[in-house]
Amino acid sequence: MAHQVLVPIDGSPQAQEALEYAMRELPHAAFTVLTVLNPAEMSAGGTEMGMASYADQWMEIEKERADERFDQARALADEYGVTLDAETVLGPTARGIVDYAEDHDIDQIVMGSHGRDGVSRILLGSVAETVVRRSPCPVTVVR
Repeated sequence: MAHQVLVPIDGSPQAQEALEYAMRELPHAAFTVLTVLNPAEMSAGGTEMGMASYADQWMEIEKERADERFDQARALADEYGVTLDAETVLGPTARGIVDYAEDHDIDQIVMGSHGRDGVSRILLGSVAETVVRRSPCPVTVVR
């Protein structure tokens, strides 16, 4: 069985760099790109239409963004000649990454050093740091 590599992607330049690094350095691996949709990051808006309706709208927009990221990742995989699966999970970001790695026998995680900017990163802490501490497998953090 091929070396299974998980690359979380969130649309940030750091995640893109991590994906490129992984494909360049591990050309014989099988890759899974993962996007974690975290409802806690939903901005407080759209109260006129009700929270349930707003949550549905948020989810639809985030799934479309994830599909765009997956299309870009597939194009990159074609360039490198590697296999790639794309998955989306719902929940807290770091926990989603670690749980996916545990549940799918991932051999290595390659991720960007950070994907958030500003206040939310300070308040929520570093996803990469949490993944490094809790991961069941080696984690390579790309800067």
